[in-house]
Amino acid sequence: MSYYTRHLSGERLQMVYALAPPRVRQYLEAEIAFVAGWLESHHEVLELGCGYGRVMLKLAAKVHRIIGVDTAPASLELGRQLAGLNSHLDFLEMDALGLSFQDGAFDAVVCIQNGICAFGVDREKLVLEALRVTRRGGFAIMSSYAPGFWPHRLEWFEVQARDGLLGPIDHEQTGDGVIVCKDGFRAGAMTAEEFRSLCARLRLHHEITEVDGSSIFCVIIKA
Repeated sequence: MSYYTRHLSGERLQMVYALAPPRVRQYLEAEIAFVAGWLESHHEVLELGCGYGRVMLKLAAKVHRIIGVDTAPASLELGRQLAGLNSHLDFLEMDALGLSFQDGAFDAVVCIQNGICAFGVDREKLVLEALRVTRRGGFAIMSSYAPGFWPHRLEWFEVQARDGLLGPIDHEQTGDGVIVCKDGFRAGAMTAEEFRSLCARLRLHHEITEVDGSSIFCVIIKA
């Protein structure tokens, strides 16, 4: 069971974003705008680690349908409440490494806001499972934090710790892109070069883009 499922789901996760400083809000919106630019109205989309649907709710009008999966029941239930009767959205409890979908079920798979690190799973397996359910000619979008965004990311996590959403930050262990809290939370980040290396090992066609000075995006095209 992940840290988010145990400690940071539902309304507590929603509070994480409500507390975000202005520069972090800009980063969050820039990520959604980048993803939206890749999507088309006929697309069937899957979001990995959807939480309470923060991203899905903004992308729903852009695509034919979007399904979000997460391992935190409280987040999924809040997402269903926020979505209401919106038929473009569906929330399912599912592990990103063991998706219960057929091969090639989606035009696009989205895993942003550092999910590739925050999930705490094998990154190669995560990418391969995302591509398994992506149709040929479709794409998977992954993102992590840009190195220059570190001061703003750290400030955001300090705010969360101050308000009791996370444990106190372990400043001796925190640094070089990794945030560690004294309650067991730990999340790193992937550099552009690490994305390139991963894709090279798996022989994947990909594009790397830095957005807003805050995100590194890796878009992997399924040939």
